[in-house]
Amino acid sequence: MDTVFFWASKLVWLVVRPDFLLVFFTLAGVFCLFAGAVKRAKLILSAVVLFMVAVTVLPMGQWLLSPLENRFPTNPELPENVDGIIVLAGAENAYRSAVWDQVELWDHSERLYYFMKFMRIYPDAAYLFAGDSGTLYRQEYKAADLARKMFGELGFDADKILFERESKNTYENGVNAYNLVKPEPDEKWILITTAWHMPRAVGVFENLGWDVIPFPVDHGTDITGDDRFFLTWEFTGNMKGLQTGIKEWVGLTAYYLTGRTSVLFPPVSP
Repeated sequence: MDTVFFWASKLVWLVVRPDFLLVFFTLAGVFCLFAGAVKRAKLILSAVVLFMVAVTVLPMGQWLLSPLENRFPTNPELPENVDGIIVLAGAENAYRSAVWDQVELWDHSERLYYFMKFMRIYPDAAYLFAGDSGTLYRQEYKAADLARKMFGELGFDADKILFERESKNTYENGVNAYNLVKPEPDEKWILITTAWHMPRAVGVFENLGWDVIPFPVDHGTDITGDDRFFLTWEFTGNMKGLQTGIKEWVGLTAYYLTGRTSVLFPPVSP
């Protein structure tokens, strides 16, 4: 069932993502124009242009991501002692690393930075790297294997780190990590992941009965307060943010509807 969910989520996103729809409706408008349906072509192409202008001027992605990023406090006060530290995969470009035979990272490398920082701060804690590959292909290239290589090259004892290398999405991150660690109810574990991804990750872990301490990193917005209305003049960055925001809110909703989380938007623990 989890495999079906993974493949379905990836395939559905391929055809509903905003950049694909933008190309699709542009082609549809051009097709209608050459087919003689001028009125319909004008309607479709006008809608495409209006959408592009709206994306350029309005930071819709930041508006979508801001509630996610501000759900849990950044730089929270941490206990003097913790039992373990978890970081979710996502920064590692395992395939490109294999091609060039050196460590290659994506945009989310802050996850790894803070994981290594906490390994210095909490030398007696357990360390867990959770994640395989979230792509539809090249599953043989493992994020965990690349992370092991990187930690070793940076002077860390990789044998002291638990590597969960089979999960393909956030839900499997939580389930596999839980089965690997089997935490006691009173244990304190720090969870590190991207800020806008933290609500879904916390929802998964708490649904498993694992109350983690969220430590959000790698923010995608500049919004820290209530002043969210401003204008921009940037299409590429705004489009990327819009896609990320839509994808994460769809993910939150899908996880809630399928029972992978018990609440749609996990609350902040007291």
